[in-house]
Amino acid sequence: MTALSEPIGRNAVHLCIDMQRLFAESTDWHTPTLADIVPNVTRILEAKAGHTIFARFTVPDTPETAQGAWRSYYRRWLGITEAASKDPGLIDLVEPFATLARGEEILDKPTYSMFGVAELQERLAARNIDTLIITGVETDICVLATVFDAVDRGYRVIVVEDAVTSSSLESHQAVMDLLLPRVPEQIALASTATLIAGWTD
Repeated sequence: MTALSEPIGRNAVHLCIDMQRLFAESTDWHTPTLADIVPNVTRILEAKAGHTIFARFTVPDTPETAQGAWRSYYRRWLGITEAASKDPGLIDLVEPFATLARGEEILDKPTYSMFGVAELQERLAARNIDTLIITGVETDICVLATVFDAVDRGYRVIVVEDAVTSSSLESHQAVMDLLLPRVPEQIALASTATLIAGWTD
């Protein structure tokens, strides 16, 4: 684990990625370990109320309404579009986040990265944010895409290692053990306890 090089100040925000029923329940994208990280994500929310932006991954009504190569992607995952069509609530956040989150704290994204939504960058700029704290699913897809987009934009990035997970634990572990540690100057790894202790605004 890379120790936090300096305290986290007031210009930080927590990006909580895709903690949704779509991944928590018995769908083609089921992530069994999502439930395991809910307590740690909740600890961060409780310690720093009002400092979180939630992402929800959205899916098209049908593969043919998706853009470009996403069409073939959703043809592969046709069960997901069909399930979401039958139960639109699958896009909702899991509890307790569905109850805790206010509407303005939720951004819907059709892309892996949260930065696929222009409004995110606008919100961060309006608040003079320089540090992004990342939790959620899946480590090797939407979390990773968001992390590298954040790095490219110059943000200090902290990935909370016990508050991210994936449906592929092997891929999750490779990202945490091999990939992210390659750029310690730009990406820090911290436990929930270390994060909360170091967030001193």
